Amino acid sequence: MSEELLQEETTMADLEEHFDNANPWNVVQSYMENKTVLPVKVEGIVNGGAIAMVEGLRGFIPASKLSLSYIEDLETYLLKDIEVRVIEVNQAEERLILSAREILKEKEKKAMEEKIAGLKTGTVLTGKVESLQNYGAFVRLEDGLSGLVHVSQISQKRVKSPKDVLNVGDEVKVKIIGIKDGKISLSMKALEEREEAPVEKVEIPKSENIGTSLGDLFKNLKL
Repeated sequence: MSEELLQEETTMADLEEHFDNANPWNVVQSYMENKTVLPVKVEGIVNGGAIAMVEGLRGFIPASKLSLSYIEDLETYLLKDIEVRVIEVNQAEERLILSAREILKEKEKKAMEEKIAGLKTGTVLTGKVESLQNYGAFVRLEDGLSGLVHVSQISQKRVKSPKDVLNVGDEVKVKIIGIKDGKISLSMKALEEREEAPVEKVEIPKSENIGTSLGDLFKNLKL
């Protein structure tokens, strides 16, 4: 093969690769594979979701993928700048699906980890009981954090079920007794004053009574 022909084939291969890379469907496919975060503007609201353009392609964001919670009015997202990832690509059907939910979940998780990292074992906090389980009570703390008071940590007295002593919505004081793998362990028992066994009161007789008793004893004693 001549050098000119080899160079021509190499050039054609480069051109083909260039055009392949320039194909917007290939670009969005690479975005999906690399989990690329894309800033987009919501350009339209349709039944069940929103529309945003990526590489000149019309992408659909399902309503369930726009937020972490239910959206009452999708129109509030019109012209809003958001971050999305490509989660489905189908060139044959010209189908491009985007999602903001995964990014929001990651940000929420990171923010929660930062808040937990700022807590210290031994800190006393006030919170509200948000749910009761057989094994303990979950208490809502400040900054949206939540921790578990195990049933054994509710009281110094034996508690068979958290429902016997607590109600959802109760305000309680708790002490952080452990932080592991992003989970906060709390105790109410640690804040209770330890119950001490009652000390029996012993009356010490007065000296004159002691003297009288001894006198009575010797009076009846025959020598």
